[in-house]
Amino acid sequence: MFAVGVDVSNGRSTVAVLGAKRKVVMKPFEVPHTADGFASLAEKLNDLDGETRIVMEHTGRYYESFAMSMYHAGFFVSAVNPLAIKDYQEGISVRKVKTDKADALKIAQFAIDKWEILPQYTPMDTIRYNLKTLHRQFQLSSKTRTALNNNLIALLEQSYPGAN
Repeated sequence: MFAVGVDVSNGRSTVAVLGAKRKVVMKPFEVPHTADGFASLAEKLNDLDGETRIVMEHTGRYYESFAMSMYHAGFFVSAVNPLAIKDYQEGISVRKVKTDKADALKIAQFAIDKWEILPQYTPMDTIRYNLKTLHRQFQLSSKTRTALNNNLIALLEQSYPGAN
C-alpha cells in the first residue's frame, strides 16, 4: 500500500509517497504539469509494488490536469475537499508548518489514515466540462464588467461632482 500525497500548485505539484507504516518511500519532489512530467511520475509510481492511491486537494482548477492524467494512467485518484485535510491536519499537529513538501507529506498521511473511505475521482464528460468552463468564464467577465462600470461611475463623480 502506497499513499501518494500531492500538493497542487500552478504549473507544478509537489509529490510525496508514503508506505503502509508511514515510512517515506519517495521524499517530496516536484512534478511539472506537462505530458512528460505526468508520464515520468506515472512511470515512477508503476515501479512501486502494491496498491497505490493518489490524493490531492481539489483547489481551484490547478488539480484537474493532474487528476485527469493520473486517472487515465490507471491510478486510483482522490480529489478531497481542502477543509477535510485542514481539519485532519489540526488534529495531528500543533505546529503549523506550511511548505509544499510538508503539505504533500500531510496529504499522504491523510491518505493512509482514510484509505478505506477515500472518494474516487472520475473526470467529467467533455460537454459538462466545457459548459462548466464557459460558465466560469462568463461569471468572471460579468464581475469584471460590473467592477469596471462601478469604477468608471466613481471616477466620473470624482471628476465632475454633481453632474449626474
